[in-house]
Amino acid sequence: MNQVTMYTTRQCPYCTMAKRLLAARGVTPREIAIDGDEARRNEMVDRTGRRSVPQIFIGERHVGGYDDLAALDHAGQLQVLL
Repeated sequence: MNQVTMYTTRQCPYCTMAKRLLAARGVTPREIAIDGDEARRNEMVDRTGRRSVPQIFIGERHVGGYDDLAALDHAGQLQVLL
């Protein structure tokens, strides 16, 4: 199974929903909390081009945020990537 990595913040409801969806698929993501950590936030922006959280990677593939993850799941493609 590919490692799932998520950039998150504590107060983000979409981060919580993404973790729940992944948990339902048997996955516990590696979280990178960016709360108050400008270096980590800059790392996320450099890797993704986006400033919003969550930003989710499956292996080295950037899949986007929660809506993108949910769309992959709905299309039956999430399990393939995992």
